[in-house]
Amino acid sequence: MHRQFSNPALAEALLPHAFDARDGAHDEAHLLRVWRNVLRISDIEGGDLEILLAATLLHDGVWIDKGSPQRGMASRFAAEKARNVLSDLGWNAERSGQVCHAIEAHSFSAGIAPQSLEARILQDADRLDSIGFIGVARCFYVAGLRRSSICDAVDPPARHRPLDDSRFALDHFRTKLMTLGDRFCTATGARLAAERSAQIEAFYHGMLAEIG
Repeated sequence: MHRQFSNPALAEALLPHAFDARDGAHDEAHLLRVWRNVLRISDIEGGDLEILLAATLLHDGVWIDKGSPQRGMASRFAAEKARNVLSDLGWNAERSGQVCHAIEAHSFSAGIAPQSLEARILQDADRLDSIGFIGVARCFYVAGLRRSSICDAVDPPARHRPLDDSRFALDHFRTKLMTLGDRFCTATGARLAAERSAQIEAFYHGMLAEIG
């Protein structure tokens, strides 16, 4: 798989450290999709591809369950793991620090504002994989892992109840997925997100129409 990336030697060195646990929404296929998004954005916006590749491959290095109170710390833990990995590979503190900041800031739940171009690109590239058709698939996959229901049986659109995406996968569209398109950092990322946001909206409303 490492040959799918622009620097196969670096990818081969980093991929063994990419996950401490994985699932079908956070696996090598996810890394490759994010990397392709990174390339599409950086082709126009610029950025250091070595920094971006290292950050892409290591951004999910520490897994914490979405229901855990420490969920918002996952990207910080992944950044610290990345710092150790890159140090062992001989990276200097400045460049490894750039990778670590991009990893910390990519996470929605961490709430860390990206300060560098590379951090903005990685955040956008990762968020693109949370919307569109792949975002729909990942949403329901994760809901299944957590043994959540597809939707509330009586009030699917939550007209008369509070949204609860820990119980109902469809609620997650309104609590997060349908708002992500407004939170992109780069002009290119926002343009790419617009089409996928429309797909998310169409799926949500189409599903409500189908289930009544």
